[in-house]
Amino acid sequence: MIEDTLNKLERRLRSAQNLSPEHRASLEKLVRELRTEIAELDDDERAESIAGFTESSAREALRSERDDDLLDLSLQGLEKSTREFEASHPRLTSVVNHICQQLSNLGI
Repeated sequence: MIEDTLNKLERRLRSAQNLSPEHRASLEKLVRELRTEIAELDDDERAESIAGFTESSAREALRSERDDDLLDLSLQGLEKSTREFEASHPRLTSVVNHICQQLSNLGI
């Protein structure tokens, strides 16, 4: 499931019409880093949660007719699912935070 979710996220970023090439490249790089960090986790259920909320957040952020309430819920879920990893997986937390920040900086 995680691999499928990350693949969907990458496809969604590649096809997003409302991203500049620079923002797309930056987000794609962060997703590659996220993939690496998730691969090193030993807790598959938590990794699936993080991957799922990341994909959901990106999907909501990149919709042509965005629903801000759904985006907020997705981002809140993403933040909560990564909080527990902050101490034991600081790099993963950093990558997810960068993804959230990038989406936020885009006005998403």
